[in-house]
Amino acid sequence: MQTIRAVDANRHFSNVLKQVSQGEEFIVISRGKPVATILPAKKADSSHHAARELLFRRLTSQEVTGTRSWTRDELYAP
Repeated sequence: MQTIRAVDANRHFSNVLKQVSQGEEFIVISRGKPVATILPAKKADSSHHAARELLFRRLTSQEVTGTRSWTRDELYAP
């Protein structure tokens, strides 16, 4: 993990992003104190994918009525 001053991160942001995309991690320092961490984005895990699939199945199985009179319980039903 590298440290980088905020001013340098700003000036060389595209280069920082390029390095992050290759797996590098940065701690951004401002006025001598760490203020942020720049890490590669994580890919969605299987639980996120499963929840999305469940939502799509639920949406496609519902009848289309053209009205929007759902209750809160219907919107948040498992």
